[in-house]
Order: sequence, then C-alpha cells, then structure tokens
Amino acid sequence: MTPSEPAEARTQDPTAAPGGGRSAARADGRSGQTATLAEIAREAGVSAPTVSKVLNGRADVAPGTRSRVEELLRAHGYRRRRAEAARSPLIDLVFHELESAWAMEVIRGVENVARDAGLSVVLSESAGRLTPGRSWADQVAARRPHGVVLVLSGLDESQRALLTSRSIPFVVMDPAGDPGADVPSIGATNWQGGLAATRHLVELGHRRIGAISGPPQMMCSRARMDGYRAALETAGLPVDPALIMTGDFHHETGYRLGRELLGRPDRPTAVFAGNDLQALGCYEAARELGLRVPEDVSMVGFDDLPVARWVGPPLTTVRQPLTEMAEAAARLVLELGRAPAVESPTATRIELATSLVVRASTGAPPVP
Repeated sequence: MTPSEPAEARTQDPTAAPGGGRSAARADGRSGQTATLAEIAREAGVSAPTVSKVLNGRADVAPGTRSRVEELLRAHGYRRRRAEAARSPLIDLVFHELESAWAMEVIRGVENVARDAGLSVVLSESAGRLTPGRSWADQVAARRPHGVVLVLSGLDESQRALLTSRSIPFVVMDPAGDPGADVPSIGATNWQGGLAATRHLVELGHRRIGAISGPPQMMCSRARMDGYRAALETAGLPVDPALIMTGDFHHETGYRLGRELLGRPDRPTAVFAGNDLQALGCYEAARELGLRVPEDVSMVGFDDLPVARWVGPPLTTVRQPLTEMAEAAARLVLELGRAPAVESPTATRIELATSLVVRASTGAPPVP
C-alpha cells in the first residue's frame, strides 16, 4: 500500500476476508460466495482505497470510475453492514417543490419525530423534478443520515441502489407514481376523499360540477379525480369532459382555470378543486366575475390547510392528515434503519384516512 493512500484504507478491517479485502454482505441476506472489495477493485481496474471512497460517498472519485464501481457493487449485491457506518444524526427530507403551506405541514410532522429521536432534518428540493439529481444521491451517501423521506418524489434505479448499498433506508410520502412493490410508502385515501367531496355537492342538489385536477402524472391527483367520477356515476350524472380542467396544484392555475370554468354561459354550479390552493385561486376568479360563494357557486378543496379556515367564506375541504402522514413516514424510516441489514423487510404501504370538513363555501345550487 502506498503512502498516498488514506489512513482508513490501511486500518485493519474486522470484516476482512481471509484472502484480503473486505467481505461483501449480500443484499438479499442469503449465504453463499461473496466478493471482497479487493476483487471488486481488480474487476473495476482501480485500487481498493478507491472502492472504499465510493462506498463512503467521498467526492474525490471521477464520475466514470464511480459509475463503474457502483455497477460492480450492485452486481455483487454488496451492502454495507449497518455496524460499519457511523450515521449522522440527520433525516433527509426531499420535496419536488418547496413553496407552500402544504410543505410546512409536512416539515412539521418530520420535525416532531426527529426532535423526539434527537435528530435534525436536512431539507432538499428537486426543483420540480419528480426524481432528485445524481449529485443529491452522492451528497446523501456522504452524509449517511438515519434515513430519507421523499415527498411527491421518487428515486431512479441507480439512486435506490446507491442508498441500499449504504444501508440508508428511504420512505416515499404521497408517491408521484407507483413506487414499486418493494418501496415503503405513506399516503392518504385520495379516492375516498374525491368521492366524499363530490358526493357532498351532489347531495346539496348540484348537477353540473366542475373539477380542477392536479398534475395527471401524480398518483394522488388521479385517485382524487377517479373518486370525483365515481361519485357522479353512482348518482347517475354524466361525467362531462368539458367541466374537467387539468391543473398543477398551484394557486395561479386555480385562478386561471376558474376564470375559464366560471366565465362560461353554462358555468358549473359547483367546483371540486384538487387541492386548497387551486380552490382559493378559484375563489379569486369568482370574485372578479361577480359571483358569490356559495350563493352562485359552491367550492370544495382538498388538504385542509390552515388557510382554509381563514378565508371568507371558510372553505369546505377534504382533510388530508399531512402532519400525521409525515410523522408516520419519519417513524417508518427510523424503524427500517433499526432493522438488521440482512433482513429484506416486506414493503409497507400505509394509507391514512381522509375526511370531509364542511364549512361555509358549499350550499344548494342557485335557483334558475
């Protein structure tokens, strides 16, 4: 070993294989022949200290070399033993966007659990992308947190392999798409919420009910709209595509699409918005058009953010227990971190119940 190699590479490893180099623990926990780090280094054409740097998330490795080593580590099913890695007292919390009161409710939930566990929270944003960038994964590997909670986001295969090889557990809260059968996730009963919101409007006597959905690529948005359609079909009412607008969960979009829906001569008498922010944008559109809520048009949102109680009139909405969902995600990721590395736990999918909160923004439709 040359003097230029780091001290940690010269330290005797208690898990070293008799033939030299560290023994690789199989990711599936089964016994059988395993590769040593020295053997992986020879296959990759690099030194054992370089493989150690990749395993430890060190930044001073060329991208091409890192990719080659990571591929071999995955091929050999290598996963760091939990006892090998000193974890930082952190939970990584990743948002695809970090800009609304919705995010604050989630942060509060994760902070509650982290504080009780003596941990801190690191916030990241993926700038609207549903998958964080590769540099983020490298940074997390270097930080070695107790776990990662991703909100309306996901991981690509290489990122999942990187975190798994470091024994860094991760949980997805409100996954954007299907997270996969082996990815632990926390969600809410979005379909039931959409059904309850629309059924409430139907029971008030509304027959033309508009909808402003969230992004169609998000699983929670699709589920809410499926609940909306189910409520109409169950009541024997047609699902009119002209009354369904595709939004993005932002206030500005709710305002723009609300203007379009409510500015029609045959406007709907009620609107179900895919979240509270879009509902509040629709409020603004109604006011500009000279329409009263709920006398001329009823409104229902989704989330039950604190602002829903403060607006005039207070917003009828579907309560999504965001803080509780975030607490459940943080607790789950810590539980996964305490499990032995050789275990392959069954993926957990937890859904917390939504509930309709009736306030003053809904009423009977106007008399023609």
